[in-house]
Amino acid sequence: MSNFKLAISVLAMTAVSGTAAAAREQIRLVGSSTVFPYSQAVAENFANVTGKPSPVIESTGTGGGFKLFCAGLGEDHADITGASRAIKKSEFELCASNGVTDITEVLIGYDGLSLAVSRNSPFVWALTEKQIYQALAAETEVNGAWVANPYKKWSEIDPSLPDTAILAYGPPPTSGTRDAFVELVMHDGCKKLDYYKALPADQQAAFLTDSCSRMRQDGPFVEAGENDNLIVQRIEADPSAIGIFGYSFLYENADKLAGIAVDGVVPSAETIADFSYGVARPLYVYIKNAHRSVIAGLPEFIEELVSEAALADGGYLQERGLTVLAPDLLAAVQASVIAATPMAAPAK
Repeated sequence: MSNFKLAISVLAMTAVSGTAAAAREQIRLVGSSTVFPYSQAVAENFANVTGKPSPVIESTGTGGGFKLFCAGLGEDHADITGASRAIKKSEFELCASNGVTDITEVLIGYDGLSLAVSRNSPFVWALTEKQIYQALAAETEVNGAWVANPYKKWSEIDPSLPDTAILAYGPPPTSGTRDAFVELVMHDGCKKLDYYKALPADQQAAFLTDSCSRMRQDGPFVEAGENDNLIVQRIEADPSAIGIFGYSFLYENADKLAGIAVDGVVPSAETIADFSYGVARPLYVYIKNAHRSVIAGLPEFIEELVSEAALADGGYLQERGLTVLAPDLLAAVQASVIAATPMAAPAK
């Protein structure tokens, strides 16, 4: 038996309070729609290799996943949650208030938050973060004034863009993808507006949070729920619409969809790995350590989750679109999981 497997087996036998969780036949995972296909792949491999029941996986969104994960200990509560952003201080405190005080944070790899269109689109799309902001923000600058977004067509923003109605399908507020989109695209796009640049330096941070974070609610931006496959279907059916989702959904539908270059860089495994694509982000799972030795199969599932076969270069998660960790970082992640290392409270 390898040292890795031996360490996992030792953890499986570690005594845990009987109140932590009761017997349950299936492991339960919740969380990010972006992490969902990776969790699903691990679950399939786990079931095939061990013969144990496949875990129940719910695509609840990152925020929804943390609410479920942090609700308490025991068989009624999730064992693992996936997240397309790091846990927030408020979420960590919610966990602690409900007795979930021993959590291991696992960086599984990287993802590019992708904008895509149908391959049937007659236009070769390329957008800047500033143009994306002007198309999708609730408020923007027009002729030096800060106003409710008046733009209806892409060509109104820039004559070089299509003379078609702005229509983008994206994630809801509970999604980590939405959080990442606001932080990595909307905020950066807003910073490029003259109105923002003219603000006193001590007012800019608050302005970003208060005025540059809200998406339109008048039609051009449509919240499509936590099912990213639904966004894929909608933009495939409408060549004039764009979709916003994790890179794995673009990767798996490359025959139907084309990625949109953002500030001149197209999302790909290479541009996400070297961070030349400016909308790259880390992906996580969070493990409830109190459940490790009392939920049947959980130690074996955790072993599969962070195995070389899953997470290493050439692994089956890379084949599904995950940008993998460097070998030294992967080894550090595996060591942390083996030791069930509790995470420290986040700063914010």
